[in-house]
Amino acid sequence: MRNLVKSGALLLSLVLSLLLCSLVSQAAALPLVQKQRFELASFTTQNGAALKQVQVGWEAYGKLNTDKSNVILITHYFSGTSHAAGRYQATDAAPGYWDAIIGPGKAIDTNQFYVVSVDTLVNANVKDPHVITTGPASINPLTGKRYGLSFPVVTITDFVEVQKALLDSLGINKLHAVVGASMGSFQAIEWAQRYPERVQRLVPVIGTGYIDAYSAIKLERWAYPIKMDPHWQQGDYYDKPQQPTAGLAMALAWVTLDALNPAGFNQKYPDLRADKAAHQDIRASFSALDQLLAVATQRAALQDANHLLYLVRASQLWRAGMGDNWQQAIQAIKAPVLWLPAAGDLLLTPQMAQQSQQALSAEGTRSKANQLSAIPGQMGHLDGLLNIQAVAPELKAFLQQPL
Repeated sequence: MRNLVKSGALLLSLVLSLLLCSLVSQAAALPLVQKQRFELASFTTQNGAALKQVQVGWEAYGKLNTDKSNVILITHYFSGTSHAAGRYQATDAAPGYWDAIIGPGKAIDTNQFYVVSVDTLVNANVKDPHVITTGPASINPLTGKRYGLSFPVVTITDFVEVQKALLDSLGINKLHAVVGASMGSFQAIEWAQRYPERVQRLVPVIGTGYIDAYSAIKLERWAYPIKMDPHWQQGDYYDKPQQPTAGLAMALAWVTLDALNPAGFNQKYPDLRADKAAHQDIRASFSALDQLLAVATQRAALQDANHLLYLVRASQLWRAGMGDNWQQAIQAIKAPVLWLPAAGDLLLTPQMAQQSQQALSAEGTRSKANQLSAIPGQMGHLDGLLNIQAVAPELKAFLQQPL
């Protein structure tokens, strides 16, 4: 009897070990990621401006199937890049921003899907060696000088059109899904609205189908510190000894502040009661602000002030279809939609996602194909990046459901 129990225990241990190995293999890390370059000889913006030698970087995870039907496009957020998952080197401090949901066995399963992510035009992180983008800091091939503010105003639609050109070059004409967070949600929605026959599923994360006047002017606070920096020089600061570093750092500090819910901010940054000097000297700063600016200054080392201004403007101008009636334009979307707002988001609020969802269901025929599930957490807008795994089951089920 004792031997039988012992054998049973060994068998159970073996089964559990095999099961654990299976689970580990299903959720294994991605192989090292390689950044690739895409170039368009010419590109005409929505404003009619002609650009030469437009370049963007892109990366992919998983394997493209024979009929190229397993593609999921990831569209990145305002200050993000195409580095959505995995690592470039094994020694990288952290993986891509959505590594929690992109990879083998994860919600966006790279055992099943070929996942593509693209740097936008005017990407803020132009000084990051892993970012490839064309924008104000780029050399204009017609003049041999940096564009500066001669670079045309670009829109979310321009970002989508460059992505489409890349996918066309790869022979990809159907997308299993487009998934994007924040400014990435704008791109995802524009993809599904502009090319409804190509997008089979749509997932706007911490997103909205429009930016209203209040939100647009709120975003202007991100641009203002740059424009007020005396070293900005109306955008003509390239190759000069003084750069608008202080203005850019302050802009990025406001981006972070607006992206955080007060509950998350108060957890992360020190209470003002500890700042004794501030009680005695009006010139004294607060530790919370000093820490916020210190992190922003580090981020600013990889970013460009003009690029950030162009991203602000593209976001301010956003509305589905880029016409006069976004509510009507959004109804062109044919794909099932899963809206994933963050419950504590004060930047792109859950109400904005709900209003976008309602506009899409205005005809009353899309209720089952137009879902919404809130991301929990205390980090506000940032929960769409930092706590996305909380809605991984809903996302995985949505991506797996038949059309």
